[in-house]
Amino acid sequence: MNRRQFLKTSVAAGIVLGVPGGLNLLLPGAKATDIPDLAVVQASSPNRAVEAAIQTLGGISRFISRGDIVVIKPNIGWDRTPEYAANTNPEVVAAIVKLCFAAGAKKVKVFDRPCVDPRRSYKQSGIADAAQSIGADVLFMDDRRFKDMALSGHAYQSWPLYQDVFEADKVINVPIAKHHGRAGLTLGMKNWMGIMGGTRGKMHANLEEGLVDISMKVKPTLTILDAIRILTANGPQGGNLQDVKKLDTIVAGIDQVAVDAYGASLFGREASSIGYIHAAFKAGLGKMDLAKMKINKIAI
Repeated sequence: MNRRQFLKTSVAAGIVLGVPGGLNLLLPGAKATDIPDLAVVQASSPNRAVEAAIQTLGGISRFISRGDIVVIKPNIGWDRTPEYAANTNPEVVAAIVKLCFAAGAKKVKVFDRPCVDPRRSYKQSGIADAAQSIGADVLFMDDRRFKDMALSGHAYQSWPLYQDVFEADKVINVPIAKHHGRAGLTLGMKNWMGIMGGTRGKMHANLEEGLVDISMKVKPTLTILDAIRILTANGPQGGNLQDVKKLDTIVAGIDQVAVDAYGASLFGREASSIGYIHAAFKAGLGKMDLAKMKINKIAI
């Protein structure tokens, strides 16, 4: 969708357009009902898109308090540079780190469990340099920090998960939107595979229900979907720039199922066609029907 199509669609839906300064939902007189289920922002600057999305949801102080220890969980799965859309955009991660510190966060941790050499993935993705440059702790995951934890039992009774996620005051999930050969799409709930220890490849035998088990265990403060560039084919690793589409879009919300449902629409897919989204909806984890959501679209 180009900018003209985005604007046309937004106007037709009666959705807010403009700069987020006019959407400060924390001003006196603002009501909780003014806050949408989802904020969808299209902007040429990833930093401005993130700022606008969070402002539309009520501002960063709605989510992060002074003294908080915050975990930001991007996708840093692959030894790819940002233009290949295999990992979360580093500018998106940096923008979220900056906002957390502005809200008074005591510490911001950024980590993932890559599918290949962590040192190369952290460096090539650009995330390590971008997040460290503004004070985040960018950490390689320590095998000793995985702890076997009870799950909801749709597919698994327990799995070793990374303790730092559960010890943090706030957790922000920051996936990239991309194609995945087995799951259909990698979005927010699929991104939780990066906090799993053990032989996580075994989960592919019962992927949809397994992802629901993990997603019900983790309680993200926010899910911020990076669709600055999306990988439309040959995911999750990619490697061909012809498979990359630039959308300059951020999708943000509290409901991780709703964020993923909107993410599916960016690929022309119905949410119900993605197994783990449909399974999460059936399990009561969140909303899936976009027509029943309040969605604020902003073009900057």
